Amino acid sequence: MAVKDCIALIVAAGKGARLGGAVAKQYRKIGGTGILRLAIERTIASNQFSAIAVVIADGDQALYQEATDGLALLHPVIGGDTRRQSVLNGLEALAPRQPRLVSIQDAARPLVGAELVAQLIAAADASGGAIAALSVVDTLKRGGAAIDATIPRDGLWQAQTPQVFRFDAILAAHRQAAALPQPERDALTDDAQVAERAGIKVALLPGSVDNFKITTEADLHRLERLLQQTEIRIGTGFDVHAFGDGDRVMLCGVAVPHERGLVGHSDADVGLHALTDALLGAIGLGDIGQHFPPGDPQWRGAASHLFVEHAAQELRKRGGRIVNLDVTLICERPKIGPQRDAMIAAIASMLGIERERVSVKATTTEKLGFTGRSEGIAAQAAVSVELPRR
Repeated sequence: MAVKDCIALIVAAGKGARLGGAVAKQYRKIGGTGILRLAIERTIASNQFSAIAVVIADGDQALYQEATDGLALLHPVIGGDTRRQSVLNGLEALAPRQPRLVSIQDAARPLVGAELVAQLIAAADASGGAIAALSVVDTLKRGGAAIDATIPRDGLWQAQTPQVFRFDAILAAHRQAAALPQPERDALTDDAQVAERAGIKVALLPGSVDNFKITTEADLHRLERLLQQTEIRIGTGFDVHAFGDGDRVMLCGVAVPHERGLVGHSDADVGLHALTDALLGAIGLGDIGQHFPPGDPQWRGAASHLFVEHAAQELRKRGGRIVNLDVTLICERPKIGPQRDAMIAAIASMLGIERERVSVKATTTEKLGFTGRSEGIAAQAAVSVELPRR
């Protein structure tokens, strides 16, 4: 299935009353990263979706903007008074895009694995719907102050999200549910139940114990422990391009006016080439030439952001994320200072990270060497990434 056929809908409109705190749980931070952002980054890393939309509570717009800075997302959707209404609002907002499938996920489950997402999409495409679930292993009791009954656990499952459905069918099912009397509406506790009521066949796939829902402070501590099971890697890159004919140079994704251009098979963006090598080096995938051979005509004149985005996607496929990066441009001219902010913004945008994780600076070689003679520009880059510990 092509990724264009599936959109992810992340539901983040709840208030998290059971957990408490100054802000809703989806905006709480663990190790400097918000729970909502973590959920979105994992969704992006699955490489299964053409677009991602988030449903938020009215009044949370500023929190949402801060939490998602630099991420390429659809416009946020304002949710309703209940989760079911929030999902319906999200589905209605996606309807003009006519996706084949939609994946509905709770922001409070931020550790969804890419393999599970791919399995759910394939199963939903085949059957109409699919959810992740864990089989019940504990003995179940019904009662209050004392046990009233023991419930057989055979065939019982604990539902998780994501829950994936054929879009048109789940939209119609939610519209039907919205017309029910309130007691019946309130009894529908997840999207699979809405689907079941409408006659949609929903497949059950084994979920993951790590795909748990953040509900209590203990859950937050558990999430923190899991996120700490990572390792930091460092990658470096270096590149050089000579001056040639032209009236501008591409540097870190920005066209900088200059009396000469840079010579190269692509757009010769020396800063992005060094950054691509640093990203690839951090995950042990060689260098830019191995992935984009200079002798391949398809890359003639190509925009170098394509190379950076490819390297970043390889990182995300491995469950990694960028901690920070630093690019140094080495030249006498052009002057980099006036373009520095634009370069930082360009890199942050193409990588989907916050601007504060990006550094761009420049230096000269005090008129020494080829850069001192204004024969070309050099660049070096360093990047630190966080990867799951194997």
